[in-house]
Amino acid sequence: MTITARTRVAIVGAGPAGLLLSHLLAQSGIESIIVDQRSRDEIESTIRAGILEQGTVELLDTIGPASRARTVGHRHDGIELRFEGEGHRVDFADTVGRAVWLYPQHEVLKDLISARLAAGQDLRFGVTAEAVEDADSARPRVIARDADGERFVIEADFVVGSDGSRSIARAAVTGSMTGGYFREYPFAWFGILCEAPPSSDELIYSNSPDGFALVSQRSDTVQRMYFQCDPDTDTAAYSEAQLWDELQKRVPGTTLKEGPIFQRDVLRFRSFVAHELRRGRVALVGDAAHTVPPTGAKGMNLAIADVRLLAEALRTLLLEGDERLLDAYPETASRRIWKAQHFSWWMTSMLHVAPDATDFDRRRQLGELRTVVESAHGRALLAEAYCGWPLDA
Repeated sequence: MTITARTRVAIVGAGPAGLLLSHLLAQSGIESIIVDQRSRDEIESTIRAGILEQGTVELLDTIGPASRARTVGHRHDGIELRFEGEGHRVDFADTVGRAVWLYPQHEVLKDLISARLAAGQDLRFGVTAEAVEDADSARPRVIARDADGERFVIEADFVVGSDGSRSIARAAVTGSMTGGYFREYPFAWFGILCEAPPSSDELIYSNSPDGFALVSQRSDTVQRMYFQCDPDTDTAAYSEAQLWDELQKRVPGTTLKEGPIFQRDVLRFRSFVAHELRRGRVALVGDAAHTVPPTGAKGMNLAIADVRLLAEALRTLLLEGDERLLDAYPETASRRIWKAQHFSWWMTSMLHVAPDATDFDRRRQLGELRTVVESAHGRALLAEAYCGWPLDA
């Protein structure tokens, strides 16, 4: 016999978007069930970087003391753009009066999972969603299997797909798991984690003739750094000394503080936006709806912005019977999504050296960087997008 569970909102995916959505719904008295095929330990131990916009931090504040973004995370009031051996600081506080917080995504997930479980959230780990059905009906369903392989169904008034870039829910909305606008970039990031003190108080985005590099931080003792590479690069192809040489030559003018490297990975650059964000009573948020290259630090923040809109739309639908905000959700969310896509593309194209770049391309790129850093309006444009447009805008 197939077991059937009943809830107001079924959420597929226990990432930041799904977990925060359940919190915001609960504040309105709307129950939900969250399922995720990963275990709690897998979710909390998958290391991912995180730059949180000010609006994201303010929304995380609503989960109360469980959020450690302000206490453990590091507030940053600017970044440095480095090119031609010189650093140029973009001062967020001075230009737009906002800030960002360096706080890894897996720490955000720990906070949200702890808060939701403490609140009695029905959160089911080790559950594989196989399909979302009946999107056009009043009772869409999630077809799933538990950790023991037993099939069960969740019937809901609404289903939300927050199940990442390989979304099962996307097929119910767009007609296929790949239905969307797609772009793949001809380069990737080679990332390292190392045991060392910070090389800089703020992030350094460096454009050099040898390619891009990002000097980031993780904590007082662990640092994260990246350099531009070919997407097919083998992480074992470099010795530790070669990695430090590669990073150092791409940040001329800054002496990096070196330490033992304990993690390496290659991060491919892709942009994606689903053709549709909603069909009937199924909607997409986060990576299920869109992905961006990491240069603009928009991924998790864009997911949180989706959730902010959808939570209010579901509140008015389920408590007031008003569908207007839900009907507007795809267009409203898309405006921000495409602004973020543009910003991520702009930062990427301005800072990376394309494989087929000519001398003209290189000189034009340097002219673009100078246009930004030598103009108060240029710095403000970058700062406004980097710190995040207001969530109510």
